[in-house]
Amino acid sequence: EFSLSSAYPNPFNPVTTLNFSLPIDSDVSLSVYNLQGREVSTLINSNMEAGYHSVVWDANSYASGVYFVKMVAGEFVNTQKLMLVK
Repeated sequence: EFSLSSAYPNPFNPVTTLNFSLPIDSDVSLSVYNLQGREVSTLINSNMEAGYHSVVWDANSYASGVYFVKMVAGEFVNTQKLMLVK
């Protein structure tokens, strides 16, 4: 099934890993947003094979605070809160 696992570590400084799984080949979008809802980083925006995947977000150039990561794959949408502590 589609899933976006909890980011690890979270809170993080300045690198966190996002793991997700796809049951079928899918167009995947994985983006990070700030509290104002502005997209600050696009981690993935492509077609990916079914299976387990992980992506690392290096937030070294971003300010401390709360961010949201949003995954969209077909009909699946999931949003998760991230806490960057420097």
